[in-house]
Amino acid sequence: MRLHRLEATAFGPFADTVTVDFDALTEAGLFLLSGATGAGKTSVLDAVCFALYGDVPGDRASARRLRSDQAGPEVAPRVLLECTLAGRRFVITRAPAWQRPKKRGSGTTPQQATVTVVERVDGQWQPLTSRLDEAGHLISGLVGLTLVQFTQVALLPQGRFQTFLRARSEDRHKLLQQLFRTSRFEQVERWLRDHRLALAEQSRGHERAVAELTSRLSEAADVAPPDPVTAEGSDPLTAWADRLAATTATAAQRAATALASVTDQARAADEQLDAARELVRLQHEHTAATTRLAELAAQEPQLDRQRAQLEAARRAVAVVGLAEAEAEARIEVDLASSHVEAALNKLADTDHQVTALAEQQAALTARAAAVRALAPRAARRADLLRVEATDHETGRVLAEEEAALIEERAALPGLLADARQRLDGARRADQAVAAQAESVRALEVRVEAARDRVRLLDELAAARVELLGVIDTSQQLREELLTLRERRLTGMAAELAGQLASGDHCPVCGSHEHPHPAEPLTGAPDAATERAAQRRFDDAETLRHVHDSRVRDLETRAALADQRAGAGVEQLLSLSADETARLAALRAEAETMPDLVDQVADLERRGQLVGDRLATLGSERAALTAASTARADEIAAITDELRQGLGGDDVDPAALADRLDQDVTLIDAALTAKADLDRAESGLRAAVRRATAAARKAGFEATEEALASAVDAETSEALAAGIKAHETALAATRAILADDTVTAAAAEPAPDLTDLGATAEAAAQEQTTAHAAAELATRRSLRVRGLADSLDSALTAWQPVRSDLELATRMASFVEGKSPDNKLAMRLSAYVLAHRLGQVVASANQRLATMSDQRYTLEHTGRRGAGETRGGLSLLIRDDWSGEARDPATLSGGETFVVSLALALGLADVITQEVGGAELDTLFVDEGFGSLDADTLDDVMDTLDTLRDGGRVVGVVSHVPEMKDRIPTQLAVRKQRRGSTVELVRPS
Repeated sequence: MRLHRLEATAFGPFADTVTVDFDALTEAGLFLLSGATGAGKTSVLDAVCFALYGDVPGDRASARRLRSDQAGPEVAPRVLLECTLAGRRFVITRAPAWQRPKKRGSGTTPQQATVTVVERVDGQWQPLTSRLDEAGHLISGLVGLTLVQFTQVALLPQGRFQTFLRARSEDRHKLLQQLFRTSRFEQVERWLRDHRLALAEQSRGHERAVAELTSRLSEAADVAPPDPVTAEGSDPLTAWADRLAATTATAAQRAATALASVTDQARAADEQLDAARELVRLQHEHTAATTRLAELAAQEPQLDRQRAQLEAARRAVAVVGLAEAEAEARIEVDLASSHVEAALNKLADTDHQVTALAEQQAALTARAAAVRALAPRAARRADLLRVEATDHETGRVLAEEEAALIEERAALPGLLADARQRLDGARRADQAVAAQAESVRALEVRVEAARDRVRLLDELAAARVELLGVIDTSQQLREELLTLRERRLTGMAAELAGQLASGDHCPVCGSHEHPHPAEPLTGAPDAATERAAQRRFDDAETLRHVHDSRVRDLETRAALADQRAGAGVEQLLSLSADETARLAALRAEAETMPDLVDQVADLERRGQLVGDRLATLGSERAALTAASTARADEIAAITDELRQGLGGDDVDPAALADRLDQDVTLIDAALTAKADLDRAESGLRAAVRRATAAARKAGFEATEEALASAVDAETSEALAAGIKAHETALAATRAILADDTVTAAAAEPAPDLTDLGATAEAAAQEQTTAHAAAELATRRSLRVRGLADSLDSALTAWQPVRSDLELATRMASFVEGKSPDNKLAMRLSAYVLAHRLGQVVASANQRLATMSDQRYTLEHTGRRGAGETRGGLSLLIRDDWSGEARDPATLSGGETFVVSLALALGLADVITQEVGGAELDTLFVDEGFGSLDADTLDDVMDTLDTLRDGGRVVGVVSHVPEMKDRIPTQLAVRKQRRGSTVELVRPS
């Protein structure tokens, strides 16, 4: 991969378009990317990553804020990269997602990310794709590296490799796994762990089933449970279950034999008791029959009297019906007589002669017909009067409605004008809402900027205090270094004298004799002490530079926040509250616009309806007046006619006719009652004759005698039943006394039922107890046998799961580095990565030897580091001057940079080999050179020069002034209030 040209517009700190000509930098081979802190040096590298992968490296990717804040609102962010990938020339143009202003109205709308890839083929640019996913697959395949790998190979981030150098094994494991894509081995670990957990859960399920069956079996057999079940306890548990099954089966057999014996005894006792009870019953039956026969013989005289009474009652039956008919005829005559008397009482003012009643009835009938003929005329008059009253009420209502409408018509113009005025105000408010909302949003942004300014000023004050402290410390260490160096120079003669050997020449005077060598003073410093002081001063200077950069960054951010805010927080909050309240008022007024539109339309329609209704009311009132005049004439004519026919105009014809009809009906009822009385008296005389004849025929002197002998049907049936019952009982008693079995039983002695019953009851109780014991023993035997079989099946099913679990546990523990068999306590994935780390260390040591003057060597060890639970990825630094290996955390700042750079270059080499030797003709090495002394910096620069072999271009990112003298070709990034710029600086 070789970069040719980069353009960035509205990207990061670059508000305008900046261009980087990498082809011009290729001639130098090594160039410096310089600039103040926050100018945008790293943003140039971000632009390269974004063009290739659509993302930026590190923590900056999570911010999702790639567009420049200084760019104009209409300027679209864009990155263009012209590069050669796998021998093919491409131009990649990407734009991140951003919020662009709306084309209509105010506010912003989201603009999605875009990409365009074109390739130069035969001198012509041909488009390849404009889809994000296709572009990502194409470029990743051509580069041969993922974004993570690219940032570790082409963009060497020294700060991160210092962290990697001093990290724990687990942290190195995570990074190396991303770079070398060995997640499949971690998936193996995870699968084995999950498989072990699944088998453990399955085994616990089998164990619970076995424990439950064991508990149920001990409960069913009523014995104590065995010891807790273990994986080795299957055979003893099976034997224990079989013993319980055999024991309960034997007990069931013994209980069944005992039950058969007591059952035979109980059956014999029951048979004896039943025979005794039958004998007692026959003896009681003989005694009762003898007593009953004597009682029946004593009842014979009374029975004869009942037979005579029953015979007389049967003869009187024929007379009773006719006597009852005679009585009913007498009742009918009395009732008809009362009816005649009542009818005549209602006609007290009339003649009681039948002829007079008939004539009066005819006259009343004629009068009722004449009155009824006038009923339609009276009804017509009533209808006319009702209509007259209704029309009068209608006229009154219409007059009131007309007055109200006239008043409403007078008020409508004022209401309509007021509604139209309020509608105009609501429309103006609706038009002003958008502008007011934008003003409120702008104030909210300014308030947030003002708050950021306050926060940044607080942080700036604290950072300045910290910077002053760091500066004081640095000055103190510098003075200590100068003092120590001066003391060493003062005692340099003694130091040189300490290096003299007998016979060697003096490096100062050249003499081979040393009669008076200088003696060192007490506490005189040596070279090691001076180097230690130099390291402390260098570390302090590095820390001062970090704090100084932070202060400048906070000053810039506070100035930008102050520019965006333009006023204080309290003032902006007050102004924002006023504008927000005004926006709420405008929105509330604008929300009334639909209702006001409807109100104006309703008022306009109401004015038209009122005019139409007033015209209709005038016509309706004129029609009512004309109809009332014609109706009055007809009412007068009908009134005269009713006065002549009824005797008055207020007489109701229907009521008068009804009263006349009632009088006619009363006369008719009196005539009918007289005719009914005559018929009843004739019927009574006939009934008397028939009843007297029937009594004599039945053997009675008179009807009264027959009625005295008669009884009701219930009494007759009772007499007959009593006679028959006596005769039946007599026959049954005689039959019992004639039975030979009863006679023989009466001759036998009475048995002792109490003794026999107690014997049978005791035998039955013993049988019940034996039956319950046998049934319990049988059920227990069957249940124990079934549970024993289930337990055997459960143990059989558990056995393979236990075996699989044991194997899975051993394997999972081994690959996780927790097994005693894993001597290094190293995970499988760590074991694979350890090989890769060894390659990285071997490649890093080739450059570290040069950069550290053959002093330091990186060592990869599989042993666990301090505080680590697993090994495999630990690093040590061997100091060949002392021969000791120590923790990288003991290195100074400059030494840490050198070792980290070597480690980064080694990792880049290994990753390049991993992906098949991807060609990377453009590399960048980020910050960290400020911590190096001059000699070490020379060694590092020599190493960087070797990276240029084969035409490779190396860019060094640094703001250290000394680097500008060492690398004349520079890409200078300068920060300004309106956005950063980029300038190519070449040697003159």
